[in-house]
Order: sequence, then structure tokens, then C-alpha cells
Amino acid sequence: MVLKVTVIGAGIVGMSTAAELQRRDSNLRVTVLEKETEVGLHQTGRNSGVTHSGIYYKPGSFKAKFCIQGRREIEDFAARHQIGYRRTGKLIVATDSEELPRLALLEERGREHGLTITRLDRDEAREFEPHVNCLSAVHVAETGIIDFGGVVRQLRNELREAGGDVQLGQYVKTVRRTQKGWLIDSGGESRAADFVVNCGGLHSDVIARQFGLENFRTRVIPFRGEYFDLAESSARLVNGLIYPVPNPDLPFLGVHLTRMINGSVHAGPNAVLALAREGYRWRKVSSRDLLGTLLFPGFFKLAARNIRVGTYELARSLSTRLFLRDLQRLVPEINRKDLLKSAAGVRAQAVDRDGSLVDDFRVISGWKSLHVVNAPSPAATGALAIGRYIADQARGELIRQN
Repeated sequence: MVLKVTVIGAGIVGMSTAAELQRRDSNLRVTVLEKETEVGLHQTGRNSGVTHSGIYYKPGSFKAKFCIQGRREIEDFAARHQIGYRRTGKLIVATDSEELPRLALLEERGREHGLTITRLDRDEAREFEPHVNCLSAVHVAETGIIDFGGVVRQLRNELREAGGDVQLGQYVKTVRRTQKGWLIDSGGESRAADFVVNCGGLHSDVIARQFGLENFRTRVIPFRGEYFDLAESSARLVNGLIYPVPNPDLPFLGVHLTRMINGSVHAGPNAVLALAREGYRWRKVSSRDLLGTLLFPGFFKLAARNIRVGTYELARSLSTRLFLRDLQRLVPEINRKDLLKSAAGVRAQAVDRDGSLVDDFRVISGWKSLHVVNAPSPAATGALAIGRYIADQARGELIRQN
């Protein structure tokens, strides 16, 4: 008997999951529904393009497991399919003495993960990045730059070659439970599904509730990450990747400098509340999304705990001078005239009702459905490993519920 599986969302996690499911089982017919006109247009296509090493993540966490395993796999995948990839390494730099203990902890964690870690003084760091400013730095060899758009398009091709399909321009409007599964209305067309995998990213919590998960206590809060590109006169100051020591209480890594796969240098991102789930610009406001955020009890608890940081992030969003100041902590020679506004991204950050950030991956089972309600960075790096994990969970649920 052939079972129809619908995957909602054609980001890199959704496409990896769909391709993995279809490759494994010829008795499945996997269809991906994507509301946009192309795959990978949101978080997949609007991030820094970095393949992370895993140095930031707690040993034993899904983040660490998926990142370390998935990075190796995505490097091999890029090589097999001639997708743009370059192993660059990364400098994490401490620019004041208060950051030195946190840098030491990162160094220790990197060694726990088996990464190639080198502790550097300022002069040694400048052998990698001649214009960097720091007291001390950690160099992580297992970091690179990749064309994630190329990866997700190749996954689409592999899904179709294996017998699955991607349907673009298909927005999930309503769903109805049937005796055997679900009837999904997507853009005027109704389609039956024996099982659904929700990889809806910024909309994953809304979709989960459509499928009957009324009591789950998590909401996606959209945070916009704003970027600049460096003009050539400043871009020449950056060879690879330069990151600050992150605040361990926040999931954001701070503004950093990244030489992209096309040779340009990306600066950012910050992290400010977006006024819509796809609020890539200040003028994009969704009253429904904003009201949902403001009425969610966890948002105000989160804001109260992080009021100083949140206020500064907002000020930095409004002031190019503040943004520049943070970049100059890393590379003092960067000039204001060389900051060119670039496209922003929006991060889907799941928050619980008590105001705590959902730090790790979270997958919730429903009736004949599986819901990825938090897939934070390094989801793109670990996408192939994550897709395999979700496919395992989905096939287990299929066996149990059919």
C-alpha cells in the first residue's frame, strides 16, 4: 500500500527530510508544499552561509550532535554535487579582559567536540586576519562557507528523481481531519495525506495548531537580523570569518564578519523583534503576527529578563554608528562610508510560556503528524543529519499509527 506523506515547508530542513523519506521507502509518495515560488527563500536563503563547527553547543545536545555530524555530511554533499563550498576556519576574538574566561570555556568545549582548536595571542591571530583587534583569540579550523541555496535545490532534484514532488505556490489554508489522515486545502486545491511533517519554520507553531496541537505551550517569536555588506575598500580587511565571544545567555552570536562564497563580506546580524513573521523590513507589519507576539505571556517575561540587551539591539538597528562601533571592535579600520545596507533575515525563535528561549531542537508528535517547532542555528549546517533524524521519527510514527 502506498502512503501519501506531505511535508510542509521547502526550507533546507524540510527538503532534507522529504528527500530522505522518499529515498528510503518506495511505498511512500512524498510531496512538499511550499507557499513561495522557489525553495529555500526564507531562513535557508537569508543566513550568513556559514557551516558551523559545533564549538558553541553543549556536549550531548541535539545542536552539537546535528552540527558536528551534519557539517561533515554537507561538506561531502557539496563536493559530490559541485556546490560552492570553502573551508575557511574562523577566529573567535576576545577584545576585552572580561571576555577571556568565556573564550577559555569555548576553547575547552571545542576540544571536547574533537575540533582543531588553536589558542592565539594578538600577533598570532593577525597571521590569519592581519587587521583584527583582540587580546586573545581561538581559531577553529572546522568552519566554512557554503551555498545553502545550491544545497536545497539539489535536494529538490533528488526528491523528484526518487519519485517525490515539490508543489510551489501552495499555502496551507485549512486542514481537516479525516478517518485515515488529513485533507489539506492549499490555494484552492485539496489533497489527502496519510501523514504530515510540519517543517514550516517561521509559521511552524501556527501550522501545529492547525493540526490539533492546541495545548502546546510554545510560540515562534520572529527576530530580524540586519546586515551590511562591506565596500571593497573595507572588504579587503577581512580574509575569512571573524566572530566576537558570544553572550552565553543568548542564542545570538553577535555581529560578525563573514567573507561569503561569492567573495563579498557580510557584516552582522543584530537581533531585533520583527513586526511580522516575514518582517524583513521595518515597514512590513502584520497586525495578526504582532498581536500574537504581544498577547503571548512568554514574550513579556523574555523582554523583562533581557531589557538591557533588547534596548541596545534596537538602538543598534536604528543607528549605523552603533553598528559600526561593534564592527570596529573586531576590525578598527572599517569605515562608515563602506557600510552598504544588505538584505535582512528573520530567525524563528521558539519561546515557552515562562519566557525561556527554546535553545535546542524540538519535535512534537501529533495525530498522524510530526511538527518541527524549533530548528535553530545550526539547522542549515546540520540539515542532512536533521533530515535523517526527522525521517526516522516520521517512519516510526507511520508504523505506529497506521
